[in-house]
Amino acid sequence: MAASSAAWHLLSDAEVMLRVAAGDDTAFDYLVEKFRRPLVSFMYRMTHNQGVAEELAQEVFLRVYRSRTTYAADAKFTTWLYRIATNLAVNHARDTKAERAGTSLDEADPQTGLTLDVADPGATAEQKLLRRERLVAIRREVESLPERQRLAVVMHKYQSMDYRQIAEVLKLSESATKSLLFRAYETLRVKLEKFL
Repeated sequence: MAASSAAWHLLSDAEVMLRVAAGDDTAFDYLVEKFRRPLVSFMYRMTHNQGVAEELAQEVFLRVYRSRTTYAADAKFTTWLYRIATNLAVNHARDTKAERAGTSLDEADPQTGLTLDVADPGATAEQKLLRRERLVAIRREVESLPERQRLAVVMHKYQSMDYRQIAEVLKLSESATKSLLFRAYETLRVKLEKFL
């Protein structure tokens, strides 16, 4: 029996996914609506291409739907969802490594349409220039991190995932995830020292 669309938010994401597994397509529609924007944003941060980000997010949902009958609510739904997304992002990065060599890190965020370096209107021209230079350097250095570190930083800083969630997505222990993020942030701190 399908729940009314207003009632889906009363269920956990795992419970909604179990409804999908039972054949309730309105439950799947709810999950797509709820997670489409965050997934597109996540994929955009990994690919820096709006069209590719949307295609990869759509592929995530296709895989979720295809796996609906085998879904087991033994992990948090978002962990399972982002594991699928991460695997797709890693595969895409590996398959398009040569194409990405000329990617611009200053493209607008797909969710806001703005670049992350929107300056304070009260800032001086020098402050605006320094801020822009700093943000471009940060993006460049995050992009140059080893793949697992970059994934962890994007999930931590841009998707607001905690250590436990990132550990589950990357299939690491929580302490290994903390170590991975520590190494990534230490690398960034050293490389960006002049901007701190």
